[in-house]
Amino acid sequence: MPQAVTVITADQLEDQGVTSLNDALRFVPGVSLETGEGHRDEVFIRGQETTADFYLDGLRDDAQYYRPLYNVERVEVLKGANALIFGRGAGGGAINRVSKVAELGMPEYALGAQVDSFGAFALNADANLPVGDAVAVRLNGTYEEFDNHRDVYDGRFIGFSPTLTAQLGPDTRLYAWYTYDDDERVVDRGLPSLNGGPLRGYDETFFGDADYNFSDVEVHIARTRLEHDFSEAWSLNASLLYADYDKFYSNIVPGGGTTATTVTLSGYESGTDRQNLIGQVNLVGQFDTGSLGHTLLLGAEVGSQDTDAVRNRALFNNGADTSVTVALADTITVPAFTLAPQRASMSELSTLSFYAQEQLDIGMLQLVAGVRFDRFDLESTDLISGFDGARVDERWSPRFGAILKPQDNLSIYASYAESFLPQSGNQFTVLSQQSGSLDPETFENIELGVKYAPHPELLLTAAVFRLTRSNTTAPDPANTGLVVLAGESEVEGFELGLVGEPVDGLSLSLGYAYLDGEITSTTTSAAAGTVLQQVPEHQITAWARYDVTDRLGFGAGLTHLSEQFASLSNNVVMPAYTRVDAAVFFEATETLSLQLNVENLFGEEYYPSAHGDNNIQPGAPLSASFGARLVF
Repeated sequence: MPQAVTVITADQLEDQGVTSLNDALRFVPGVSLETGEGHRDEVFIRGQETTADFYLDGLRDDAQYYRPLYNVERVEVLKGANALIFGRGAGGGAINRVSKVAELGMPEYALGAQVDSFGAFALNADANLPVGDAVAVRLNGTYEEFDNHRDVYDGRFIGFSPTLTAQLGPDTRLYAWYTYDDDERVVDRGLPSLNGGPLRGYDETFFGDADYNFSDVEVHIARTRLEHDFSEAWSLNASLLYADYDKFYSNIVPGGGTTATTVTLSGYESGTDRQNLIGQVNLVGQFDTGSLGHTLLLGAEVGSQDTDAVRNRALFNNGADTSVTVALADTITVPAFTLAPQRASMSELSTLSFYAQEQLDIGMLQLVAGVRFDRFDLESTDLISGFDGARVDERWSPRFGAILKPQDNLSIYASYAESFLPQSGNQFTVLSQQSGSLDPETFENIELGVKYAPHPELLLTAAVFRLTRSNTTAPDPANTGLVVLAGESEVEGFELGLVGEPVDGLSLSLGYAYLDGEITSTTTSAAAGTVLQQVPEHQITAWARYDVTDRLGFGAGLTHLSEQFASLSNNVVMPAYTRVDAAVFFEATETLSLQLNVENLFGEEYYPSAHGDNNIQPGAPLSASFGARLVF
């Protein structure tokens, strides 16, 4: 595949003791974390911020919420723009969760428990139940309670996910899943900044209202996949997904203007109700014509998305002000406030896509060429202003690649791919009169790379790339207050990865990323020369496990990020940091395993993520968690 890919395996997820996608992504080079305002997954991939480029078994899962891992087999992070596979968005890449499936054959059961030094805990169960020779059912469930080093933070998560596998015949398989996730937690917006950096001395202080800052998310996702082999050469798969997302959150937020004695607060509440319906079909052929080998992909996808959204803002001083200044203290006192409507909208989105790709095998050389056509049709109503907006985009997105294989264990590749994003944000909730008329932003990724397996259990990868984002809005020099599509940004970088088992008992996952990103042509957000936000120049990730005996093993992890700007203002710097983790694994019996995970072993004071200059999240101090897993 002519593209950089990082895979987080089930073993690594279990060894690190992580239960959420956000925590797992810390060990992926080229990915940095946004706070997500304390209520959603949000990341930067190769310098491109996204709340929507998340997928579940290859199907779009774009609502704003925290994604759990209790029913996930592995996580795949694909780097670089590539609309051919994923359609709109995915400018910096895409994150795909691969679900656990029911396995035919022997029954298997697993029970797990984990508790940490803050008092948070998780309980989970996994039961694989064959029903005859051709049908199996699998049940995954979890219950978590949250806690950490921050004042007043708590919450709980309930997840339940049954799956079905049916062998309908020698060449036909059916998979079905249902997922119910229910998440309630305190919304923690972190710290404000002072003197060009995070406010110091208040890492435990909650800059909100303990009775008001709250998030409640309920997610239902049902999906099915049918696979059929027509022959050894031709196969077809068809998938259908229906998802319902119901979310509400409210928060008081620290803002700019913090001094040594005061802090400024504002606030709002927001609700979103969304339904997604997505159908996808793929026909894959692998055949030869003479001395040439072919892998042909033909596919189509159709989708609809209905979203209702509302936002009310807090007013202070008897409704006169949208913000208030209070005394800076270990416990923040929030004065009384009222709520007033700010935004409300309804939107209907329909999409239709067709795509084709050919991978031609000419001995040592493979050539990849493909194209995707997307029709994007969005209609929205602003319920406050009464404005009805609409836009239709029809885009062709190409992909080209060449792969040279001088030997079986070595690939050298070059690739070019494009993607696009309509000028309506990546959540597509409401159009303004201006955003309804502007052409989409475009992404162009040029990449050279190598993948080398020095032996069958070890893979070395390297890639150098340039990612250009164009058609970004910029001030119109001829018309004050209007915009033109003249803005541009660019990220150049290098990634290096080493994964596998170089010797018996030792497993490694090592990564390094160098990113140089800046605004190259003035946009409405920043002037040319501005360094891109939350894009560290250097990032090192490492995780290793070594089994001393069949029953005893040790693990160690390291993440290092160089300093980065909290926003495009380039006024606030998040300092560089290095965090070290450790673990001990013990197989008490053939069925019972125990593990101890220690995070931030040396008590590093660090700030791993932000949402602008004044929502900076402090990292946790030294902490430990103990887990037990019973498999029978």
